Amino acid sequence: MGFELGTFVRSGILSTTSDHASVVSINLFIALLCACIVIGHLLEETKWMNESITALILGLCTGVVILLTTKGKSSHILVFSEDLFFIYLLPPIIFNAGFQVKKKQFFRNFMTITLFGAIGTLISFFTISFGAIWLFKNMDIGDLDIGDMLAIGAIFSATDSVCTLQILSQDDTPFLYSIVFGEGVVNDATSVVLFNALQNFDLDHIDASQLFKFVMNFFYLFITSTFLGVFAGLLSAYIIKKLYFGRHSTDREVALMMLMAYLSYMLAELLDLSGILTVFFCGIVMSHYTWHNVTESSRVTTKHAFATLSFIAETFLFLYVGMDALDIEKWKFTSDSPANSIGVSAILLSLVLAGRAAFVFPLSFLSNLTKRNPDEKISFRKQIIIWWAGLMRGAVSIALAYNKFTRSGHTEIRGNAIMITSTITVVLFSTMVFGLMTKPLINLLLPMRHSSGNNSEPSSPKSLTAPLLSSLNGSDLEIGEHPLNRPSSIRMLLTKPAKTVHFYWRKFDDAVMRPIFGGRGFAPYVPGSPIEQSVHGGD
Repeated sequence: MGFELGTFVRSGILSTTSDHASVVSINLFIALLCACIVIGHLLEETKWMNESITALILGLCTGVVILLTTKGKSSHILVFSEDLFFIYLLPPIIFNAGFQVKKKQFFRNFMTITLFGAIGTLISFFTISFGAIWLFKNMDIGDLDIGDMLAIGAIFSATDSVCTLQILSQDDTPFLYSIVFGEGVVNDATSVVLFNALQNFDLDHIDASQLFKFVMNFFYLFITSTFLGVFAGLLSAYIIKKLYFGRHSTDREVALMMLMAYLSYMLAELLDLSGILTVFFCGIVMSHYTWHNVTESSRVTTKHAFATLSFIAETFLFLYVGMDALDIEKWKFTSDSPANSIGVSAILLSLVLAGRAAFVFPLSFLSNLTKRNPDEKISFRKQIIIWWAGLMRGAVSIALAYNKFTRSGHTEIRGNAIMITSTITVVLFSTMVFGLMTKPLINLLLPMRHSSGNNSEPSSPKSLTAPLLSSLNGSDLEIGEHPLNRPSSIRMLLTKPAKTVHFYWRKFDDAVMRPIFGGRGFAPYVPGSPIEQSVHGGD
């Protein structure tokens, strides 16, 4: 094997030293990914150790080994690129979140999720931004202007829904799982939209008109990004329903679903919109319409393919973050004043704690005022767990920090280097320490009660404790076994808006949307397949 590789190198395919080094790096990285999966599987029984933490630790260990072998010159085998993250790694993660989401529970808790994910993120943003402006002004951390401080607020407002999803259990804590995960997805989109809106904000001339323009730009990005994602999802559903690729090739319909999803993300980036929001809602629409329009074999393929791509991308990111934490290039700018670097990291971590508390407890109080059923209210113990579980920061924070404070993954400006190293420190500490302590905290505050097995079955629409994610075969938005009663008055709309809106949406969906775009009830089959035989056998 070594001889064959040497032959390829000499033949010119890998003729340069840099090409050969890249191949070695990729081989090593793939081997580390495999190791993460194996170790994560072996530690599965512990419940508190997941692939994210495993990848971080393995990345740190690998970074140490590379540092020793290169005599302190380098600690990573691949150079981080925000383009790599935003163009190739983030889309499958966010799309899968939308594609696998249990829509009925997501939209049933939509008001609470939006309250925490959008309004809460804005509160956290202002808390962290103003805290950074006030606390950093007397510290020697380089030339950072008010735009950098506002960017810091957006960067550290992004929670890590991926890690939270792996730590919380939808069986043990279904309500917390639905709220924290749903909030995490909306939070990521809000943070990125906020970050992008800040880039176009004129900070030199701040007045009422500029603030109004900023708010309008924020809502413009939110609404247009959502619309583009819905449009792309509906277009894919219509094309597959009308042309029915499955009668000739299931590969084509699977490929079309993947490419249409990716196209929606890239179109959003091309139009300077939020790709995260676009591809998330594209995933929701595809799972509601497009997924039901393909053949049964394609359904199984797409479901597992999207989940696998998302899992690999997540593991890749945490593995890289672990290795990049020891990057000598960035740490050498802070070596002359380690106390400053530690102080900045501690302040940022404290602001994350404060920013999270600033909205979780007040918004939980407001949410509880609208709920009459005590079982639907968020108890103080649950509020503590929601606050704690959302303290973790991850790949989105890292990518936004690189986007703001580096050029092509490198920086030679002291202030920027301090922000990068501090971001990595906060991500490592929050993911490993808060992540490891989340499960024991849940067991302490909410001792596990073994249910009678109801959690394994679809919950009643009246229940808010059904898990957010489940098999796509579940009755997401179907009338099915639990029809909603017709709202009888305006009072019903005011007292139970989610159920009322859900009722009229289902009527509109059944009467208008599904006849055009397909969905459940449109079950294509390949001629001569067992599905066709079973369908026509009953005629």
